[in-house]
Amino acid sequence: MTPAPSTSPVSFRTLDLRGLALSPRELKNAMPRAAASALSSEAAVQAIIDDVRDRGFDALRDLARRFDGVEQDHPRVPAEIIAAAVAGLDGDVRSALDEAIRRARIFARAQVPADVEVEIAEGARLTHKWIAVDRVGLYVPGGLAVYPSSVVMNVVPAQAAGVGSIALASPPQKEFGGWPHPVILAAASMLGITEVYAMGGAQAVAALAHGIPDGPDAGPGIDPVTVVTGPGNVFVATAKRLVRGQVGIDSEAGTTEIAVLADATADADLVAADLVSQAEHDPQAASVLVTDSEDLARAVVEALQVRAAATRHADRVRTALSGPQSGVILVEDIDHGIAVCDAYAAEHLEIQTADAGAVAARIRNAGAIFVGAYSPVSLGDYCAGSNHVLPTGGTASFASGLNVTTFLRAVQVVDYDRAALAQVSSSILALSDAENLPAHGEAVTARFDGTAA
Repeated sequence: MTPAPSTSPVSFRTLDLRGLALSPRELKNAMPRAAASALSSEAAVQAIIDDVRDRGFDALRDLARRFDGVEQDHPRVPAEIIAAAVAGLDGDVRSALDEAIRRARIFARAQVPADVEVEIAEGARLTHKWIAVDRVGLYVPGGLAVYPSSVVMNVVPAQAAGVGSIALASPPQKEFGGWPHPVILAAASMLGITEVYAMGGAQAVAALAHGIPDGPDAGPGIDPVTVVTGPGNVFVATAKRLVRGQVGIDSEAGTTEIAVLADATADADLVAADLVSQAEHDPQAASVLVTDSEDLARAVVEALQVRAAATRHADRVRTALSGPQSGVILVEDIDHGIAVCDAYAAEHLEIQTADAGAVAARIRNAGAIFVGAYSPVSLGDYCAGSNHVLPTGGTASFASGLNVTTFLRAVQVVDYDRAALAQVSSSILALSDAENLPAHGEAVTARFDGTAA
């Protein structure tokens, strides 16, 4: 019997920054964050990565038994399991996925950058050339929710970039025979992905990054990838950070967060609905309201009590909203609110103010910005055409959301003829002498001393 959700009120705390002259460092440190950081999980995650790298399939079997409660012979999902998932897919869900894929492809194709070629001088040509990485590993989370939308968000930009080899990993589900959720498998199949693995958490990231060798009893191995992308919990985000350098990653897309910058013109119930929508992801999810209106803040808190009590995942929502990572931030005015939002660097930032478009244009740090009352975060989660794999925990101040360029490398091509090199040879000699690297200059003079054509 499922226990009834708690009726205790949401404890949505308030941080009043009005009248405080905080330095940029102090403002950043004042932002609400979860008490447990990714750093606290580093040792445990590194141990998992080392175990998978050293013991391969044996480690994956042990970890699947330990964390997922399933027994595995091999994590590769058989073709017949994927086919059955597609055959059993609900028609409405299929139509919704088709629409999400269609919109995501339109935006992704538009993101593909053009090569740039420029002639610096006569006979001196430079090219900035974009080349897709060879192979990518895409992670789709499981656990508290099912995320076929994350299949779309990972796969579509990789395909638009021209990646030739795509592997997808998602946690095994005990109730589905130890395979990923059927809707995830069906979404992968709809996108033409056939290499799917029942692997979750840090161990999935490790297996994709380092690869798994063939085993005499385990069957074919897993080829290592060049880039790992996808959202996940704190362990997935930490694993991605720890393997960066071995592979590329999109960003540390960890537990979700939303900030709403709103003024007195905002609809308090809509703001509350959006804060709850992200809180239902995870007890550690962050929901933050930034406002210069005490009246709006009070109205939002009241609306949160009603919505949190009525929603399906009430306990999870209440925990997230009552945590140290969530709350109201009171600011002097919208200018102050913009500064606070830039310090917070939200994964998702909604602008619900008068002249929201102009306010949004001034934001510098956010994974994605949602403008006005009719652009809720849930639109971006599913069908906006934008990508919902976004940087969290303040990393949006330097990291980008998943996009086509995540799967591309920029290669510079230098093509000078003899006359063009001669034109800059004296500059090269002067600089190589200044840096005490004479062989650099000699590599140029050798082409003009009569020994080279």
